[in-house]
Amino acid sequence: MTDRPAVLVTGCSTGVGRAAARRFLRAGHPVYATARDESTLAEFAEAGAVTLRLDVADEADAARAVKRVETDHEAVGILVNNAAYGVQGAVETVDLDDARRQFETNFFGLARLCQLVLPGMRRRRTGRIVNVSAMGGHFSLPGAGFLHASKYAVEALSDALRLEVAGFGIKVVLVEPGPIRTPFPTKINATLPPASGGPYDAFHRAVETRVAAAYEPRALSMALSPEKVARVIERAAVRPRPAARYPVGVMARGLIAMSHFLPDFAVDAVTRSQFPGPR
Repeated sequence: MTDRPAVLVTGCSTGVGRAAARRFLRAGHPVYATARDESTLAEFAEAGAVTLRLDVADEADAARAVKRVETDHEAVGILVNNAAYGVQGAVETVDLDDARRQFETNFFGLARLCQLVLPGMRRRRTGRIVNVSAMGGHFSLPGAGFLHASKYAVEALSDALRLEVAGFGIKVVLVEPGPIRTPFPTKINATLPPASGGPYDAFHRAVETRVAAAYEPRALSMALSPEKVARVIERAAVRPRPAARYPVGVMARGLIAMSHFLPDFAVDAVTRSQFPGPR
C-alpha cells in the first residue's frame, strides 16, 4: 500500500496523458490510466496501474471510472483531465455537429468528471484537479476558432471552480502548453474541410501547412515533448501551494503574455503577420 493519492488520468493512449501516467507510476501513486480504447493501455497494466475504458463524453464510462477509484481508495486524490481533440476550419465552414462533439470531449466531459470526483474529495477535505488546457485558451488563431473556444471554456470553468472548492481543501490548476510533438497535427489537419472551389480553400491549405510546420522536429522548433508537459502536470498535482495556471514552453509564455498586455489591434496585427486570414 502507499499513502500517495490515487491518480485518475484521461486520454492515456498517446502523448501527454501517456507520459503523465508513467510519471505518476514512477512516483509511487496508484494510477488509473484511461482511454477510449483500453487495448492501448497494456503497458500500464503490466506496470501495475489499473486500466479502464473511458470515453469522457460517455456518462456511464465516466461514472464507472470514478466509482472504481472510490471503491479502491475512497476518493480520487488527483484528477488529470487531459483527454481532448481538435477540429479545424474557418468558422463558416465547420459543421456544428463536429463542433458540438469536440465540446462534449474537451469541455463537457472534463466538467462532468470534475463534478463526479468532487463529492469524494469534499468528504476527505482534500484533492487536486489538473485541467490540461492550452495557450490557445487565451487567444484565437484563424482556422481554429472552435478548438480555441473549447479551451477558453476550460479556462473559465477552472477559474470559477478554483474559488468554489478552495474552502473544502481542493485545489484546481490549469496547465497551458504550447504545441506538443504528438500525433495531434496529423489528426487535426485531417478535420479540415476538403477543397470545394469555395472562398476558404486556399486558406485551409495554408492552415494545414502552418500547423504541420509548427510541429516539425527541428533544431529550433518550439514544439514541446509530451514528457516536458507531463513534468509540469506532476508538479501542478503535488505542490502544496500550486499556482493557478502553468504555461508550458517559451511559445506559450510569450504568446499568453502578448495577448494580455498588448491592445487587441496589436495582437491582431502580430497574428495576421504569422497566420494570414482568407482573401
